[in-house]
Amino acid sequence: MGKRIGIEVSLAVAEAVKLADTDVVAAYPITPQTHIVEHLSELVADGELNAAYIPVESEHSAMSSCIGSSAAGARTFTATSSQGLALMNEMIYIAPVLRTPIILAIANRALSAPINIWNDHSDIMSVRDAGWIALFADNGQEALDMTLASYRIGEDPAVSLPVSMNIDGFTLSHFIEPILIPDQEEVDRFLPPFKPSLQLDIKNPISIGLLGAPECYTEARKAVDNVLRNSKKTVLKAFEEFDAVFGRKYNLVETYRHEDAETVIVTMGSISETAMTAIDEMRDQGKKVGLVRIRLWRPFPDEEFLAAVAHAKNVAVVDRHMVLGCSSGPVGLEVRSLVYTSKLRPVITNFVLGLGGRDVTRDNFKHICDRASSGEVQTRYELVGVYE
Repeated sequence: MGKRIGIEVSLAVAEAVKLADTDVVAAYPITPQTHIVEHLSELVADGELNAAYIPVESEHSAMSSCIGSSAAGARTFTATSSQGLALMNEMIYIAPVLRTPIILAIANRALSAPINIWNDHSDIMSVRDAGWIALFADNGQEALDMTLASYRIGEDPAVSLPVSMNIDGFTLSHFIEPILIPDQEEVDRFLPPFKPSLQLDIKNPISIGLLGAPECYTEARKAVDNVLRNSKKTVLKAFEEFDAVFGRKYNLVETYRHEDAETVIVTMGSISETAMTAIDEMRDQGKKVGLVRIRLWRPFPDEEFLAAVAHAKNVAVVDRHMVLGCSSGPVGLEVRSLVYTSKLRPVITNFVLGLGGRDVTRDNFKHICDRASSGEVQTRYELVGVYE
């Protein structure tokens, strides 16, 4: 049954990596993810995790090492944030094509410049097209659970893709919460030993990462896209199995008080819980508002999202990243494109807030709902919480 303890969320993620019996951790410290890999180094040094810990000289080297270890058949983990993910960028795009199911925890942090160590989603959005499965956790329990689920999803023979598990930097990563740490026996029932679909073996040599000439490059990229899109089935299956073992149910798209909502707010990450509190207060005032929060960012859960907003008159999409020179944020672009190709015709508005760690408040969400339900046509996303 496990035990509930008060623990920092970053340490809980590391405990999940230990419970997954990870073989290799290759990592480089960067704020605010450092506590994850720091705790893992302690677990390895103390003999609590039988793994190779590789203290590399950069994040680029970390992802390079992870690709090599995963290709050799080792269950592999790393973590990063912000500029660290940017430095990994070259190898981030390589990992999915090589079908290496690396697990990457990202403590989301703003990209420079100006230099900023606080939270938004600009780092994960910089690699949104790389071919990784991407999950978002809203709180500490979800962070631990989604880490375990990431292994189950990425290592499935039908998938064999890398997975990023995203938690808001500082806002979530450094909070101490009561978290249920499962028993090893429970985790072993949920997560089978890693059996790689492709493996480097000196007895049966194969080549990976070869030149993609014009005659095959498009087909190689299309093959990854097909697997990524089909991985949604495996995510659903993994969530069902997680519920069966641990008794906690997760969905690709989560909702809150949205059944009769005329205005629906769309969020990702820990601000969702602030939005819930604001929605409770607005409901007490008689306003029909609700929440749709996206757990699976890639592949985007089209059908599930459309079902969640099917009865809404207004859909207010909240982004934590500003797409410079564009009319919408990344989630806003996704939602507008998806809804446009459907039969639904809600009024879609897009808001950007909480950049670089700027506070996200209940009043922000109340303002968003008022703006979204005003009937005013929006031609560009609105920045919320800007100092006058």
